[in-house]
This record gives sequence, structure tokens and C-alpha cells, in this order.
Amino acid sequence: MSTIDPRSVTVGPDTFQFTPKIAEAAMAIIAKYPPAFKASAVIPLLDLAQRQNDGWLPRAAMDYVAGMLGMPPIRVYEVATFYTMFILQPIGKHHVRVCTNVPCWLAGSDRVLATCRKSLGIDLGETSADGQFSLAETECLGACVNGPMIWIGDDYYEDLDSENTERILETLKNGGTPKPGPQSGRKSCEPRGGLTTLLEPAAPAPGASKGSA
Repeated sequence: MSTIDPRSVTVGPDTFQFTPKIAEAAMAIIAKYPPAFKASAVIPLLDLAQRQNDGWLPRAAMDYVAGMLGMPPIRVYEVATFYTMFILQPIGKHHVRVCTNVPCWLAGSDRVLATCRKSLGIDLGETSADGQFSLAETECLGACVNGPMIWIGDDYYEDLDSENTERILETLKNGGTPKPGPQSGRKSCEPRGGLTTLLEPAAPAPGASKGSA
């Protein structure tokens, strides 16, 4: 088990460069901006670098992006250390981030977090000994009506309780892919008890003839 300080930069490998496929994607992103403003591509390029490097950004990757964009490296470090989406130390294969902001906490995210701790055998900021899981808390993920929720990879898992949280983690442990989204059976952010309005077809407008648009 290791401890992560996501705002502390790990030097990591001495060199870094994009694979040909990712380099092509990076150039397509840069091309969206006028040449004098190509530094605007720094966030998506850091995201590409992080994805290529097992979910975290070594300093060499930040320096590489700085070179591509003609930016002083310190400017790239400033971006990477400001946004919590960028992780600056090695993490596990599955980065489990539990929303602990007020709406999710009131809906029971403390129980979800307790389940994660128990199931994974690690605490916040730690990585499991097998390198499969890291656990962290996160601020609001913008889906408050579907709380409690966790964020893993590119997916949200919503409407959580201890049971379905355990089920998601066990699926990942066994190499499976849990179904993302609400775990309660509801669609998207519709009311938990089902729709209560707009249950009947709209009445035709006064004076409208049959078949009119």
C-alpha cells in the first residue's frame, strides 16, 4: 500500500513523448487554435499525456507538453497543480473518487466511503498493494440529484448505497466492467419515484385541424 499526495509532483521517468496515435490527436487539438494562442490547448494535451501514462502526470510529460506548445514549463506546472483532474503521483489502475460534498453527504456518501474503505482495505489518499485501486474524495461532480456517487475512470456511478457500491468494486476486482450511471434503475435524473408530470399527450391547440403540424 502506498500513500498519494496528488498535489506533490513526482519526477518519474527522465523522458516522455506521445505515441504516434496520441501525437496525431494532439496535433488535431492544437490545430483548433490560432498559432498565437496554441497554449490554449494545454489542458486537453495534459489530459492526453495523463491517459497515456497510466493515469498520472510525471514532470517529463509536463515538460513535453510545454515544448509542444512553446510554453515555459512553469506555466504548465501551474495548470497541472491547480486542477484536481490532474494527478501528479502514480495511482492504481482504478481511481475511485467518492463525492463528499454536501448534497452527496446528506444522501449517504459517508456510508459509500466507509464501504470503499472496507472493500479495498485502503484509506483516502492510498493505493492498494496490488496497484489496482486508489481511493480519494472529490468535490461536487455536478450530478447532485443522483447522489451519492463515485467517479471511476471516465464514468459516474450514481444512486449508491453500501450494497451496490460493494457490487461495483467487486466487478472491477474481477476484471469486469460495471454498468455506469444510476444504480437504482431510474433513467438519468428522472424522479426516483417515476414521472409525476407530462403523463398524457398534449391537447391540440384551439382551432387546430386534424393532421396539422
